[in-house]
Amino acid sequence: MPRDAPPAPRRTPPREPSRSTAAPEAPTTPLRQRLAELRGAGARPKPLDARALAALAANPGCERRALLDGAGVDKGALAAALGSSAVFGQSQFAFMRGNAFEARVVSDGGAELMRLLGAEAEGGFRLPDLTAAGPEGRAARTALALREATAAGTWSLLRHPLLALEVAGSPAYLEPDAVVVRPDGEWTVVEIKSFPMIDASADAAKVGAAARQAAVYVLALEHTAGLVPGARVADSVLLVCPKDFSNLPTGSVVDIRKQLSVTRRQLARLTRVEDLAAALPEGTTFALDRPSDELSAAVACVPAAYAPECLAACELAFHCRDRAREAGAVEALGRSVRGELGGLTTVAGVLAAARGTAGDPADPAVAALRRAASLRAEALAAAGGVR
Repeated sequence: MPRDAPPAPRRTPPREPSRSTAAPEAPTTPLRQRLAELRGAGARPKPLDARALAALAANPGCERRALLDGAGVDKGALAAALGSSAVFGQSQFAFMRGNAFEARVVSDGGAELMRLLGAEAEGGFRLPDLTAAGPEGRAARTALALREATAAGTWSLLRHPLLALEVAGSPAYLEPDAVVVRPDGEWTVVEIKSFPMIDASADAAKVGAAARQAAVYVLALEHTAGLVPGARVADSVLLVCPKDFSNLPTGSVVDIRKQLSVTRRQLARLTRVEDLAAALPEGTTFALDRPSDELSAAVACVPAAYAPECLAACELAFHCRDRAREAGAVEALGRSVRGELGGLTTVAGVLAAARGTAGDPADPAVAALRRAASLRAEALAAAGGVR
């Protein structure tokens, strides 16, 4: 061999496959590690959906729900471990009715739905295929379809697209009923609900819940639209409901700017879930294999903002209601009552203020309670005299 020939490369023996490759990936940041400790060893995080995020926006002052949802704790399983489980979610009848009405709306390929938006008179629309494998694939396929529809400059209807939104450092996958892309590049969320719209108006509470849920979809769309030239997301949504007492669909445009603002603040608060976790005592965990009294103490470490409306939106509502009643908290009577009572936070304190044994007479709430107690006593005395 010549002297100037390069040395032969050394052969390194092949590495043996690591035994740890089959194990779940360890958290890579202190926050994720802390949230994994809160869930308990081996517990997978429960992904957030639009209903959960909308419920957070409806009760932004509840640190308990913010922390548990941010950590991915299964609140239904936690409530069962605490002995306060409840039937939660839509009834089977409501679920079937909603599916039947949605099928009616899109039975003709979505032409009826697009007619409500005024696309029928402009020569048809595109209906892209959003089929893909897995949530990541579906979200990527949706983003590509939105980009292509915007570039095409025609009406497009995306049925059940999948949108990705980062919440507390983890992706949440959201599925609206439909998203419509207009020729001018505006994206509009469509919500199909089965409650009736009578004389062009619907139940205010149900419309508000639908608006909060749609606001979550709009926020997810805004993240995608920021990467697509010429795209913008409408700050109003199309709410499609049965007309009067029939099964015919009718649409109403709902302004959701207020719900968008509240939801943005709540999601920003979720990104600070690390501060809520840091305030907990050392060793606090919500692992379901712990005794119920230990779990109850762990839950009690996180302040809650219970209101009767929580019964329709949170799996832990029964547990929080029982604790509020045990403490005699006025929150159990409703947010409006709590707001009227000012600094009086317990039922016992309210009764004492009404009897005149406690409270500052200069406080308007105390003065109103004493006046009400006086009027009640006069009415009872008059009724007794008549008898």
